Amino acid sequence: MGANELSALLWRERELLELLTFKLEEEQLLLTAGRTRWVDHATREVEQVLERLREAGLARAVEVSSVAQEWGTDEEAPLRDIIASAPAGPWGEIFTAHLRSMTDLTSRIAQLRDENERFLRAAARATQETLATAADAAAGSIYDATGSVGAGATGGRSGQAGATAASGGHLFDGRL
Repeated sequence: MGANELSALLWRERELLELLTFKLEEEQLLLTAGRTRWVDHATREVEQVLERLREAGLARAVEVSSVAQEWGTDEEAPLRDIIASAPAGPWGEIFTAHLRSMTDLTSRIAQLRDENERFLRAAARATQETLATAADAAAGSIYDATGSVGAGATGGRSGQAGATAASGGHLFDGRL
């Protein structure tokens, strides 16, 4: 184990961060297009990538500890400190490039997460407003047995249909 293995793990983690970025952008496209049917699937895919990232992060932590020991720094040192203690050669530059890329990707992911959260809140609010509007409209637009609309509608017929209309109406005449 050593710098080569750590670099390979960092590449893998970068690939997962790019995949997470793609999945969040995909989720955002679904939200902005109003394709809420598929949002659950997209969210599940995001969660799967996050799980893979957690696993990759654990593997990276183990390898960082190994490289830290090898390079004579604290085992708990973050990647920045590993870079600072890198021996002469290309490893400092390679790990700096990994760190820069992962930092940029993480910033983009946070931005997408926040935007998607705003879209989800707006969609939930719109759904609640639509349901409230539909409930209000339905209360005054149910047809009674006479074909009249509204709770106070009375028709030319008498009997049960008139009673039904007076009691708030039903979707169909119970005598059918």
